[in-house]
Amino acid sequence: MTVHHVLFGTYTKRSSKGIYEADFDDQTGQLDNAKVVFPGTNPTYLSISKENIVYAVEKRGDEAGIVTLDNAERPMKELGLNMTAGTAPAYTAVDEERQLVYAGYYHRGTVEVYAIQADHTLIKTDTWQNEGMGPRPEQQSAHVHYANIGPDNRLVVVDLGTDEVITFDVSDQGKLTEVARYEALAGFGPRHIRFSPDGEYAYLLGELSSLLSVLKYNREDGTFEHVMTASTIPSDWDDHNGTAAIRVSQDGRFIYTSNRGHDSVSVFKTSHKFSEIELIQIVPTEGSFPRDMNLDPSDRYLIVANQNTDNVSVFARNGESGELTLVQKDFMIPEGVRVKFEN
Repeated sequence: MTVHHVLFGTYTKRSSKGIYEADFDDQTGQLDNAKVVFPGTNPTYLSISKENIVYAVEKRGDEAGIVTLDNAERPMKELGLNMTAGTAPAYTAVDEERQLVYAGYYHRGTVEVYAIQADHTLIKTDTWQNEGMGPRPEQQSAHVHYANIGPDNRLVVVDLGTDEVITFDVSDQGKLTEVARYEALAGFGPRHIRFSPDGEYAYLLGELSSLLSVLKYNREDGTFEHVMTASTIPSDWDDHNGTAAIRVSQDGRFIYTSNRGHDSVSVFKTSHKFSEIELIQIVPTEGSFPRDMNLDPSDRYLIVANQNTDNVSVFARNGESGELTLVQKDFMIPEGVRVKFEN
């Protein structure tokens, strides 16, 4: 038996107190012992460096940005704060090779780059601003929802507002140079992207369209090319739905996406060297508004946070079929958004 520790980023609009931690038993698939480890304000998203430093979203008064936390201490010790006037980022990521941190600001339509200092604190090195809009009411301006390193160490940025995926070269000093833009279907509303294990294909999740697209990735020039698209929800579902998270199994054979509205996880099987996808299962998340979800280190379980019902569900994953089976549904984490296994 191995007990892992899981961090949960949350909204603190109702009852949540900040970032939570829980124990996860990989034999039984059960979560236990939830406790607050950092009393933040809407620390919805967080990333963890190999040095065990947490870079989390934070808002204080009229300012928002990233708080740097020592994850080796309980409660977490605050090491630094990088805040500016305005709304908080929606995404953070650590670039271990260059020792950088990226923040994607949804409402600002920007990506900010920070250099990690010797004491783990951050100094901003660049800001990139996107412009544009899409056809849907939610697309009145640029909305960066994802900024992370791709398989060739370029930065890949997903903009929900402009229906774009933008690829950047990144200098060792943390400066961005745009190299390519992929334009999704108008109104697709791209939110997150993940790559196949060989880095040849990417899976782009459309929040506004409830669609999952397969894209061929070209490492030569950082461009994406559309291969195929499938729906994450049944064809007869007419109520609102917005997709949230996407996860790919370590062997690349299965993809998992969460549906907020339909309140489910969709399971896709990949074939033809990861270039094709087929929807094989849709399972209820046993809660409302599932946000982030994550596979455990063994790839045998999927943990899903339901924001509106304050509960986390755990599913056992069949390694052969990829299908999910519920094992726990009433583990309480208030307003859960982010699910992140600790190192």
